[in-house]
Amino acid sequence: MTRYVIDPAPLPAAPVRGTDARFPINRIFCVGRNYEAHAREMGVPVDREAPFYFTKSPGTYVPSGAAIAYPPATENYHYEMELVVAIGKPAFRVAREEALEVVYGYACGLDMTRRDLQLAARAKQRPWDIGKDFEDSAVLSEIVPVAACGHPTSGTLELRVDGETKQSSDLTLLIWSIPELIAHLSTLYHLQPGDLIYTGTPEGVGPVKPGNRIEGSIAQVGTIALTIGDPA
Repeated sequence: MTRYVIDPAPLPAAPVRGTDARFPINRIFCVGRNYEAHAREMGVPVDREAPFYFTKSPGTYVPSGAAIAYPPATENYHYEMELVVAIGKPAFRVAREEALEVVYGYACGLDMTRRDLQLAARAKQRPWDIGKDFEDSAVLSEIVPVAACGHPTSGTLELRVDGETKQSSDLTLLIWSIPELIAHLSTLYHLQPGDLIYTGTPEGVGPVKPGNRIEGSIAQVGTIALTIGDPA
């Protein structure tokens, strides 16, 4: 029996629709600027040569329905609604035509962002970590197995804040499709069961404040909700 000098953190794991089993979260990859209109609202051109990524720690996972504290060190805290891909099989240098075979299922995700810190880092050509990879920044709904939802390629993605629609787009507007993302990412990493890919957000991102209620939905996939509490 392995002994540790400190107690290890519990393994983050998300619920799965239709079962009491859970999906263990291994790594979280996030795709940057995968909707053209969002790239424009961020004031940057779309890079069509290849997708680019940033990561979040598995410990940033928050289940849908949670209430979380407004994070420290920011005055511009943003939501980003995204389709999330859950990887269920190992994949390395997988062909685009075979990429969907490694998908376990899909979920709704919120990539919560300290936008002021991200933009300050971007202006100095520094990593985005403190703007993206912080506590409670990866919100996730239950995961829906492929057998229950298929592979969504179209359908409305929507986010509301206190009932007011802020983001409304369609999955057909993804610049890089899910097979393309998996194929490309698998040239950079040995993808493993438990990996998540947040596939990018459309236009309409914006700030939230304590007391706001975020609700989102993606056709064929489901819904997500989050309440913003008092500052940490």
